[in-house]
Amino acid sequence: MQNSAEGGRPAPSEALNDSLASIVSNLVSLIQHIQASVELIETAIDQEQRAGDQEIGADIVVLDDVTPRYAKATAALSTCNASLGVALQFLLETKTSGPQADRAPDRRLFVCN
Repeated sequence: MQNSAEGGRPAPSEALNDSLASIVSNLVSLIQHIQASVELIETAIDQEQRAGDQEIGADIVVLDDVTPRYAKATAALSTCNASLGVALQFLLETKTSGPQADRAPDRRLFVCN
């Protein structure tokens, strides 16, 4: 079979590497998006707490019914982030244990909190 250097279709290993790279790229993008969403939720919680602190008098107690929803959303996103991180690690381990083990990816790009 011809490879892409000869002007034909890509060799099967090249197509597999391209597919894996695409999957890894998508997972990294999802992880970054989830982390950004968690930061937005944390910012919203901080803003509501500051606004609530300004409105509360010494004799008034306010029950916060919004923060538990934020906390649940943050927990769900954190679980999703961890699962995506595990999936990404599996893919990276597969990639580095294959024929191109000498080209290990830069793992600093794939930090999962």
